[in-house]
Amino acid sequence: MNSIKKQLAILGSTGSIGTQTLDIVRTHPDRFGVYALCARTSVEKLIAQAREFRPVVVCIADESLYAPLREALQDLSIDVRAGDDAIAEMVTAAPIDVVVAAMVGYAGLRPMMAALQAGKSIALANKETLVVAGELIRRLATEHGADILPVDSEHSAIFQSLVGEEGNEIEKILLTCSGGPFRTWPIDRIARATAEDALRHPNWHMGDKITIDSASYMNKGFEVIEAKWLFGVDVERIQVLVHPQSIIHSAVQFRDGAIKAQLGAPDMRLPILYALTYPERIATDLPRADLFRVRDLTFEEPDTTRFPCLALAYQAAARGGNVPCIMNAANEVANLAFRQGKIPFLRMAEIIEETMARATFIPNPTYEDYVASDAEARHIAGTICKFVNL
Repeated sequence: MNSIKKQLAILGSTGSIGTQTLDIVRTHPDRFGVYALCARTSVEKLIAQAREFRPVVVCIADESLYAPLREALQDLSIDVRAGDDAIAEMVTAAPIDVVVAAMVGYAGLRPMMAALQAGKSIALANKETLVVAGELIRRLATEHGADILPVDSEHSAIFQSLVGEEGNEIEKILLTCSGGPFRTWPIDRIARATAEDALRHPNWHMGDKITIDSASYMNKGFEVIEAKWLFGVDVERIQVLVHPQSIIHSAVQFRDGAIKAQLGAPDMRLPILYALTYPERIATDLPRADLFRVRDLTFEEPDTTRFPCLALAYQAAARGGNVPCIMNAANEVANLAFRQGKIPFLRMAEIIEETMARATFIPNPTYEDYVASDAEARHIAGTICKFVNL
């Protein structure tokens, strides 16, 4: 057994992936130490985590919350910081072995770039960073010799299916999808769906934003683009399969026709742990998938008429440049507007499509272009949302 603890920096520590990562640390304190914790606004949860795990550094992205955080931790020898600059600096600290990138949305891009430039291994749960700036992220990882290990259950499954297959050509990636809460709903009922309806995911426990993205299939569209950059496969060779049981997490078809898949219980702690311990598998008491109790394993083609966000993602990937960045920004605005009850469910895809059509196209964007494109797309989408008639 490795006697040296891996030191973790957990970005988004109060969210779903972050809290499940800390569950793993609790279970395996001999394996992992917590060097840094970071949250955007959940200051009370962050305080509780800091008091339990005693990291070296704690950072809150919202600078207005620095004072209460510092006051609550003043009796501990913890370096308390605030703001985006502090997060980007924090992840470069020499003792950090793995950065768990679990911040939600575009906000995760800058700290991930900083971590890669410092040569840190990334346990990647923030798929938006590869959606927004996949080419830039891959280049940084290559230049600085940094590993990116996927945490998404689907991409972890693909990664696990590729272990030992170096040099063997991928014919197709089979990316599974649970179908979300509206898989069997007719479109007229989906049109009346509320945020409460959309947040009732049948298989997975996730944060609100990603759960809504799962219901709209935008999350699956993001995962198509993420898979492109992680595994070097054109999106034309990435096929989405609706698999309601969520037992087969994804698969790879090779040029000889063989298919390798990874199966397991729908529990995010499994892919998180694999990303943290790769290439080793360690003993756990996590749930097992009992195949004798699985009566059916079924697959369906996704319906892009009822769920057009998936088709929009393929379009964005095909056009390239800054279009995926535009799509992501518009989705973040539309997703929030739907959760706040300002727009109906199906309006999200319309806002995203309109924003993609109106925003400035940049075929070969720099980091500064991504920043500008994100701001422009948010402005366009926000303007559309503000004047929509419910």
